[in-house]
Amino acid sequence: MIGNIAQTLLVIEDSDEDFEALCRVMQRQEVVSHVFRCTDGDEALDFLYRTGSYQNPQTAPRPSIILLDLNLPGTDGREVLEQIKQDKNLKSIPVVVFTTSSNPKDIEICYRHCAVSYILKPIDINRLVETIQTFITYWLDIAILPDAISK
Repeated sequence: MIGNIAQTLLVIEDSDEDFEALCRVMQRQEVVSHVFRCTDGDEALDFLYRTGSYQNPQTAPRPSIILLDLNLPGTDGREVLEQIKQDKNLKSIPVVVFTTSSNPKDIEICYRHCAVSYILKPIDINRLVETIQTFITYWLDIAILPDAISK
């Protein structure tokens, strides 16, 4: 079993296939984290600010960590990251960018806006599974997240 403390993971991902791969790997590794998903940037901001259909803290708990795709419909991941890191109540949440973009400008923008990691999504399914396993092991088992300190 991965993780001693149940973390809350917010996945901001529009690809059903990538999200399902993440969930399968988490099940296989018996991850104890709670996973919430938003499929676009506007929904993610509603979740984080508890607006729209996410006004209940049980349907929108504060995430311990965010896994963010950049290329989202509507408000894109770059804008979501910028808003998170400019908000005094959200900026301490680690944001890991998980994207197909290898554009140096995207990498620079994300680190400038304090992303804690920038991970390229592999096209090969076996490599994708390995990458997800590494993310899970490091961020949900090894790293101590800010929310873990207050639990």
